[in-house]
Amino acid sequence: MTQQPFELPHFYMPYPARLNPHVDEARAHSTAWAREMGMLEGSGVWEQSDLDAHDYGLLCAYTHPDCDGPALSLITDWYVWVFFFDDHFLEMFKRTQDRAGGKAYLDRLPLFMPMDLSTPMPEPQNPVEAGLADLWSRTVPAMSADWRRRFAVATEHLLNESLWELSNINEGRIANPVEYIEMRRKVGGAPWSAGLVEYATAEVPTAVAGTRPLRVLMETFSDAVHLRNDLFSYQREVEDEGENSNGVLVLETFFGCTTQEAADSVNDVLTSRLHQFEHTALTEVPALALEKGLTPPEVAAVAAYTQGLQDWQSGGHEWHMKSSRYMNARARSTRPWQGLTGPGTSAADVGALLASAGAERLRAYTHVPYQKVGPSLLPDFYMPFQVELSPHLDGARTRLLEWTHRVGMLQEGVWDEDKLAAYDLPLCSAGLDPDATPEALDLSSRWLAWGTYGDDYYPLVFGHRRDLAAARLTTDRLAACMPVDGEETLVPLNGMERGLIDLWALTTAAMTPDQRQTLKDAVNVMTESWVWELSNQLQNRIPDPVDYLEMRRATFGSDLTLSLCRMGHGPAVPPEVYRSGPVRSLENAAVDYACLLNDVFSYQKEIEYEGEIHNAILVVQNFFGIDYPTALGVVHDLMTQRMRQFEHVVAHELPIVYDDFDLSEEARAIMRDYVDDLRNWLSGILNWHREVDRYKADWLAGRTHGFLPDRAPAVP
Repeated sequence: MTQQPFELPHFYMPYPARLNPHVDEARAHSTAWAREMGMLEGSGVWEQSDLDAHDYGLLCAYTHPDCDGPALSLITDWYVWVFFFDDHFLEMFKRTQDRAGGKAYLDRLPLFMPMDLSTPMPEPQNPVEAGLADLWSRTVPAMSADWRRRFAVATEHLLNESLWELSNINEGRIANPVEYIEMRRKVGGAPWSAGLVEYATAEVPTAVAGTRPLRVLMETFSDAVHLRNDLFSYQREVEDEGENSNGVLVLETFFGCTTQEAADSVNDVLTSRLHQFEHTALTEVPALALEKGLTPPEVAAVAAYTQGLQDWQSGGHEWHMKSSRYMNARARSTRPWQGLTGPGTSAADVGALLASAGAERLRAYTHVPYQKVGPSLLPDFYMPFQVELSPHLDGARTRLLEWTHRVGMLQEGVWDEDKLAAYDLPLCSAGLDPDATPEALDLSSRWLAWGTYGDDYYPLVFGHRRDLAAARLTTDRLAACMPVDGEETLVPLNGMERGLIDLWALTTAAMTPDQRQTLKDAVNVMTESWVWELSNQLQNRIPDPVDYLEMRRATFGSDLTLSLCRMGHGPAVPPEVYRSGPVRSLENAAVDYACLLNDVFSYQKEIEYEGEIHNAILVVQNFFGIDYPTALGVVHDLMTQRMRQFEHVVAHELPIVYDDFDLSEEARAIMRDYVDDLRNWLSGILNWHREVDRYKADWLAGRTHGFLPDRAPAVP
């Protein structure tokens, strides 16, 4: 490995790295600990020279600059363990492509992470098990039960998704970009690292640990850590180890571009994720603290954790620049303002760096709305499934019109009968569930109508008035329309609330409280995402591409759709199956295809007539600085890749899940029906978009857009 496959880009890193003064103590401790656990001589994986060269003590001293000596030594032991696991799994199972052995190896590891330390652990059989048992016992007494649970889940994801990498190596398969980002978070371990940041700084309050701002902080941190690592480790992983889970390789394959171009694009995504981290920390986190009524110590804890994630970014980069594990021979400094004497550190470089970073950040805020773009361009969509329609469609159309009048959704200035007819939501339901009874078809049509109405209502009513506070109040009231266990339902003030109360009563009558809570959470995810869209609208901010794709699932109501699809499946399919990586991958691939499909059809409607910024084609245009047809090509390629991933999971990954969980024939039949439901969902959504007037240029040109004349709705 003498010639570099590409020149490392100029990284965005505005925060200087700081070194923990206890670095030598951590180095010495971790070396002695690794030998005690059996990770060095005789392990077949490392010699002490390997451990010395990798210098994990330096990594942890850079990434945790403020903790005391004992805490730094413990954290360093964790990193020695996780890197040893990575190399041990490579030697034992990836190089030999032994998936069965790898699964048996991974299945034992959760036994060494009991929530209650009084639970006995089995006798360790290898250095990985011995190290995990020791680390768990030393770490968890200082942390809460909530942290233990979250950290154990992150650790299991890190371990178990190694099987996903192994499966792809066995098949010679390279992931698509969206799949890669999602899976890299789990197997790359940065969510796990975020847990150790809490150990070193302050534990995140339980009240906010699961909220969007804290999730985005962790995910942007994760993506930036992983993409940076991909750039530095491409040569070792791809050229030496035969790995195919590397972001540079993924973009190189997806775009059909050179390695250098792919590396530069990975760095652009990395920079965008860091900008998203900063945006979230400075705007969403303070608002969350007020909303949740956090105490001053809790606010300080969140601030310390955020600072800890920031320190990890800059410290991790500095370590990559110094460690022999990575390609860094000709890496450029990220701090050109320090010591302006060497090559590449002139005052011109400082200006260029700051101008580039500022331009990238500013571009997201400079979109001019309501630009004329003409009719939406429609590519040749890849759709391997045939649409079927329910024979009860015509009756459902008549009954939906009656229902929307009854709850008041056509009297508020947002929709009228013409709009409802142009949207023809029963046609969508008829394709989603062609075997539905008339009653089930009506229920599905009403849910689609309610969700579409709400999605139209928020930007039109609250965006027009720039009233984020009223939007938050409305969202809270909608949550109160869904009692879980006998709570009193509020008195509805508008059609959206009356519609939800009616739907909730019809849908949940036979549900248990736990089932109602699951469905309520799914609806809340959707309504809260509308507030996120509104916040961006008020800032005129085009979202970061990764954040957009992930939030698009929420704005599209995918959790609600999937919850309704699973209704009636019964206990034959354990909930762990639905939580498994392949099933989530299947669902996300289907949902992303549908979301991107909607963005393709609605481009003219949203960009030209509504002044929208939440459209994947616009996001791609903004990110790459390209025109509409070129961005459409990128989105269409991604749609196709997501559909092919859906097919791949069905053919290759689900059978393994069924075997891994030893599912009964009844459960396998239910899962096959679920896959068919998703196929119908995909073909039905495409058919609906092609047929309805909602997205057609002639209908758009002939309608008054915005509020209906003289009927601007009052805010509840």
